Amino acid sequence: MASISLRNIVKRYGHGPKAHQVIHGVNAEIQNGEFIVLVGPSGCGKSTLLRMIAGLEEITGGELWIGNRMVNTLAPAKRNIAMVFQNYALYPHMSNFENMAYGLKIAKVPADEIRRRVDKAAKILELSHLLERKPRELSGGQRQRVAMGRAIVREPQVFLFDEPLSNLDAKLRGQTRIEIQKLHAELGITSLFVTHDQVEAMTLAQRMIVMNAGNVEQFGTPEEVYHQPASTFVASFIGSPPMNLLHHAPGGQTGRILGVRPEHIDLAPGDGNDGWEFTVETVELLGAERLLYGKVGAEDVTVRVEEGRPYPKPGETTRIAARADRLHWFDQATGQRITA
Repeated sequence: MASISLRNIVKRYGHGPKAHQVIHGVNAEIQNGEFIVLVGPSGCGKSTLLRMIAGLEEITGGELWIGNRMVNTLAPAKRNIAMVFQNYALYPHMSNFENMAYGLKIAKVPADEIRRRVDKAAKILELSHLLERKPRELSGGQRQRVAMGRAIVREPQVFLFDEPLSNLDAKLRGQTRIEIQKLHAELGITSLFVTHDQVEAMTLAQRMIVMNAGNVEQFGTPEEVYHQPASTFVASFIGSPPMNLLHHAPGGQTGRILGVRPEHIDLAPGDGNDGWEFTVETVELLGAERLLYGKVGAEDVTVRVEEGRPYPKPGETTRIAARADRLHWFDQATGQRITA
């Protein structure tokens, strides 16, 4: 296990005035044994950053430290990391045992040590009965576990996961998330996990780095990111459905955007004058809750209503009230959170 220090990391493609910069001075201190999720939309730079940590992309500027070594110029094989890819990258002609053992065999690890490590990883991942099969005989989730097993047997200082669940269906993604959580709890190896799925990020991360256009928007625990978003970007990206952002909220303050999450808006009782007038346009039924989509003036607003509570139908108008202790304010010019 090892800590990871990103110190003003920059990535540019090309040289001179035509150079295109995609990572803009990323700073982050990742503690030994932490599980960190890099999350953001496609093209935000999260996979590029992961590949720089892995040594698969050259670092243009800044310093990357793994443990007590600056590794900017070290080859991937010398960084003591293991990477799990989106597409499994298994050899189809090899058994699952041979796939998991291949890297150790190339490194000339003794055969009895290879067997010990593979058997140990297979037991952790519940693959012991599948070791003699070929990858084509496995489900997508089982193949991904073999890919994780191949990383585990390396006994690395750092695990890097590059969107490893994106090829799985929704049920398998949920199951594999649980397996990854159990794996980290058992091994405790410092891990970086890239995803564009904010649900994966919220459920897996001990801390998360939210990226946007090559910049770090926020680095914090899932609770901090959800309840105290640092910017309108974070507020709109994290949460399903996302936070309501009202630029012209009734009674709002000049130069500020009002943010409020759908679950922090109540349907006002009776026909009183408190709150805002809300016209329902559509209703989404989600089992244990209802999502009401509608308008407050010209602003789009979403309201979450728990199952069993009465709610207005499309076309109806009611009043809603945002909870005063759950309001968020952002600067209209910069989009940054206003804390005072």
